[in-house]
Amino acid sequence: MRMRFVAIVFTALLAIVANALPPGTDDEIDARLAPYGTLNRAAVEEVAVAAAPAAPLGGAEVYDTYCATCHAGGVGGAPTFADVDAWAPRISKGMDALMVSTLNGIGAMPAKGLCMSCSDNELADAVTYMVDAAQ
Repeated sequence: MRMRFVAIVFTALLAIVANALPPGTDDEIDARLAPYGTLNRAAVEEVAVAAAPAAPLGGAEVYDTYCATCHAGGVGGAPTFADVDAWAPRISKGMDALMVSTLNGIGAMPAKGLCMSCSDNELADAVTYMVDAAQ
């Protein structure tokens, strides 16, 4: 019963205070409703242009940036760069099989060697770069 009384009194006081305070001038209302910040479109466009790749990466660039992490040292059983014996059985399966492994992953190698931003052509260039080095 006491809680109900307190709730009624609180609600009544709230109504009195809310009605006693004017909503404010048009400028004050506009200030309260204005967005917190603004969007700097020039900065957004500048970032978007900077983030867009200028040209496709070459095979050596993809290898150096992504593939070398594992293939330089044979991490997780990856055939090391320019290791003729390690690459020979893979090369004998053909480029199509190598690309299936590259795109889908194989063993400890994740799909695309974690180069999710690389196109299939860029990855093919990287595989060709590694194959050429192992022949």
